[in-house]
Amino acid sequence: MTNSSPKSRWFVPQDLDGFFGLAIDNLVQLIVIVNLCATVCGMPDSLIYGRILPGTAVAVILGNLFYSWQAKRLMEKTGREDVTALPYGINTPSVFAYVFLVIAPVYAKTQDAELAWKVGLAACVGSGIIEFIGSFFAEWIRKHTPRAALLSTLAGIAITFIAMDFALKIFALPLIAFLPLGILLLQYLTGLRYPFGIPGGLLAVIVGTLIAWLGVPFGYGPMDPTGIGSAVREIQLRIPDLSVGSLLQSLSTQESYAFFSIILPMGLFNVVGSLQNIESAEAAGDRYSATSSLAVNGIGTLVGAAFGSCFPTTIYIGHPGWKRMGARAGYSIYNAVFIAAVCFLGAMPLVLALIPLEAAVAILLWIGIIITAQAFQTTPKEHAPAVAVGLFPSVAAWGFLMISGAAIGAGKSLEEIAPALSFPLAGMIALNQGFILTCMIWSAVTVALIERRFTAASVWMVVAAALSSIGILHAYQFEAGSVVNHFGIWVAPEFTISYLLLAGLFLGFGAWLEKHPQPNAEPFE
Repeated sequence: MTNSSPKSRWFVPQDLDGFFGLAIDNLVQLIVIVNLCATVCGMPDSLIYGRILPGTAVAVILGNLFYSWQAKRLMEKTGREDVTALPYGINTPSVFAYVFLVIAPVYAKTQDAELAWKVGLAACVGSGIIEFIGSFFAEWIRKHTPRAALLSTLAGIAITFIAMDFALKIFALPLIAFLPLGILLLQYLTGLRYPFGIPGGLLAVIVGTLIAWLGVPFGYGPMDPTGIGSAVREIQLRIPDLSVGSLLQSLSTQESYAFFSIILPMGLFNVVGSLQNIESAEAAGDRYSATSSLAVNGIGTLVGAAFGSCFPTTIYIGHPGWKRMGARAGYSIYNAVFIAAVCFLGAMPLVLALIPLEAAVAILLWIGIIITAQAFQTTPKEHAPAVAVGLFPSVAAWGFLMISGAAIGAGKSLEEIAPALSFPLAGMIALNQGFILTCMIWSAVTVALIERRFTAASVWMVVAAALSSIGILHAYQFEAGSVVNHFGIWVAPEFTISYLLLAGLFLGFGAWLEKHPQPNAEPFE
């Protein structure tokens, strides 16, 4: 730093603009983590504020500081002053996937929040390992898996587990949530900026918060002035504590390995998604080493888990946007300091007492929208059916989550309510089991058929047959009125046989077509 030239400064004034955008993104994730861990997973404040948030902060700080250093190094190497650090923070899709598909099911089954947290640690470690190892094979993964298969699966999670819940929250309290949503849509859809360059996300949160507090005298909204005093008293130093013992226990529990069908694809998404964001940075003029960038991404997730975080981190989409703001290396350092202050000082209760969730959910709804739109926009247009096909299992999984929650709330078992439903519950459950891999496989098959690669389509069906035969896909059993995984050998024979029949159909038709070509047949467009 002492020998820095004017063209390789750590900080520039525009870093504040970038900081507000990145900080709001991460703050919203923290608000959601606290809300979901408490309400869905039954976790006590001591676990959330004392273990999870400090661990999450360690991961974010590590990544933010590395990517700032990486940007500074690139400045000095190239002699350019317009280098922008890669944006980095908590992985939004993973938060929702791990809460609803890993941690919450364990808590619902055992009513043991500590065990649910430990299983979340194991899931986070699994994702971190995949991210780290994947950093050396990211290009191979991209080459052999159609983009539609990866992005449609992510879009399915985005439009259901991310966007849908927050859309309902927005329409439940429109006086608070509509205006922040409009503020975001106005900026993000038009590409225009607000007066004085104030970021749309920051403005949305400020306006939503003001409206929420103005509603207090009229009894409207969720704000409680009496909660501020108790939140202030909660402020105390929260030193990150190594959770290696809990982590080792989590890796030795059977429950941790029951969610392999969730952990593997989510880890792959993080690898490929981060790689695409690195490519986006290169297209904007900042060429970073993909291997080191991805490796640190995985290391950050692993370090976070070691300190108690259940949630992976990732390189964010939107580097060109931060670059257009004029942000350089410093905005990432600012974010590290901000996250450290919020999490290590125990300030999140105060943040939650001051800022209503409804003021921030528009940002998450937008994230869901943009992920879904990207799935269609960044894949070849002829692959659009593959993206659509990949959405169905996620919709079924979200619907199953809603029905399961309603049944539990009514004190009924799924077996009891099944006859009263107007649709086949068995089909919904089968789609729910291993739905992320089901999304990927069926989307990949659709791409292969569109491109007339019948052998590839057959191979994907054989993979599905193998996974269903051992219970990773579709297999389930009822236990105490709830659906649980059913692992073993030949546990879902109807699906295994069906997939093998499809593999034979595609392979046989491909062989027949070689002998009876159809030169005038038009492929799907």
